[in-house]
Amino acid sequence: MDLFSRTWDALLTAVADLSGEDFSLPSGCAGWLVRDLVCHLVIDAQDVLITLATPVDAEPTHDEAAYWHVASEPPSGDDPLDALTVRLAAAYGDPALLTFHLDDVGSAAGRAARLADPAQPVSTQDQVLTVADYLSAYVMEWTLHHLDLVAHLPGAAGPPEEGLARSRTVLEKIAGEAFPASLSDTGALLVGTGRRTPTEEERSALGPLAARLPFVLG
Repeated sequence: MDLFSRTWDALLTAVADLSGEDFSLPSGCAGWLVRDLVCHLVIDAQDVLITLATPVDAEPTHDEAAYWHVASEPPSGDDPLDALTVRLAAAYGDPALLTFHLDDVGSAAGRAARLADPAQPVSTQDQVLTVADYLSAYVMEWTLHHLDLVAHLPGAAGPPEEGLARSRTVLEKIAGEAFPASLSDTGALLVGTGRRTPTEEERSALGPLAARLPFVLG
């Protein structure tokens, strides 16, 4: 749960450090500008608040890895929620309003996570997870989207190293095997989730795993 807070705080700080012009740059999410990604983070923060406020008296059905829906193709942009995110982001007009909203809702989500009982089962998307597993899944969410945020901002700080390492571990649980040690944690996450095409050298090191890529998480 502490790692959830560190990765989320780092992502909120990275957004706060953006200039107005940065919001119009492309992000690492195909088809989304930085402003669209930040708007998505607002929705993510709302989801965290809703889920933590939805305790259930039931046994967990999923863990941090099983939480993810895995596809082999990246989003087309036709999903209604994806389209809504783009329209909503544009409606903010002034990036400062979007940043303010994320800081407001995001700070509340961070406080709720720190106060939550790690063993408490919660419900989301027809799944039951412990709070600890749910927040661990969101370490992956924050880490991947932090990489997306800075994809075209070479001077910006990336996600915390411990978040990268934990996200790699979860991705390897999803894959059912380890990525080669020659791939850095960042490289494994970018290549493994289809955010970057592997080089020939990387493809060779990946071996049979290369044919199973990408693991598109949703």
